Formats: sequence, structure tokens, C-alpha cells
Amino acid sequence: MNKIIMMGRLTRDPEIRYGGVNNDKAVARYTIAVDRRFKQEGQPQADFFNVVSFGKAAEFVEKYLRKGTKIVIEGELQNNDYTNKNGEKVYSIQIVTSQIEFAESKASQNHPQEPPVGNVPDEGGFMSIPDDIEDELPFN
Repeated sequence: MNKIIMMGRLTRDPEIRYGGVNNDKAVARYTIAVDRRFKQEGQPQADFFNVVSFGKAAEFVEKYLRKGTKIVIEGELQNNDYTNKNGEKVYSIQIVTSQIEFAESKASQNHPQEPPVGNVPDEGGFMSIPDDIEDELPFN
């Protein structure tokens, strides 16, 4: 079984390319920074992973993801080995996504110090959703 789930932030805007017979197949390449759970002095605080998405997932990435966006990805790890111009073998891995989800609201990305929109009632634990929120949802 080859399955991986990660949560992190995009380190840069995704790179989108189109290919295929009619240039209708989207491919998105991007990198996410994943915080390490246990941080030791002198060690990096995050790991960086190359991610690739194809088809509809790549179109989603192109439309909604930008540098700093916090996402959860599910996919599989693949070898991406090749021989460079000098004839040297280069070893690398990438994550090929099968699912992508937002890990925080758009409002918290832009204004992390502000509380979430809506009021949380004392009972029930549900938040009231504003009527004009539909413009911000990616699945209208």
C-alpha cells in the first residue's frame, strides 16, 4: 500500500502547464512545507515536499491555491528519478495527489489574528454562516 496524507502550506504559487493532444490536460506542480511535530535545536522546523496534481485536481490548484495557502493532501509517493545533462542519475520523490482540501478558511489566510466569521452559540456548538458566504465557496 502506498498512501500519504499531509498538511502544510504552499511555499510558492503553483506552476501550471497544459499538455495532451489538445492541450487540455492540466498538470500542477507545487511545494508544501510541513511543520515537524517534534523540533530539536539545530534541526529544520519543517520539511518541504514536491507535489504534483493532474486533471481536475490541477485545475482546482490553479484556480484556488496560492503561496501560503494551508491544505491537506492525500496521495501516493512516487520516484521521479532521471539522468541529467551530465549523465548523472538524479534521485527524487514527489507526491501525486488523489485529493486536496483546504485546511483553513480564506478569512484566516488573509487575517490570521481575527476570529472566524459568525457567532458560536452557547449550546450546540454550531456556527452561524453569513448569507453572503457563497461567493467565497469553491463549489457553487
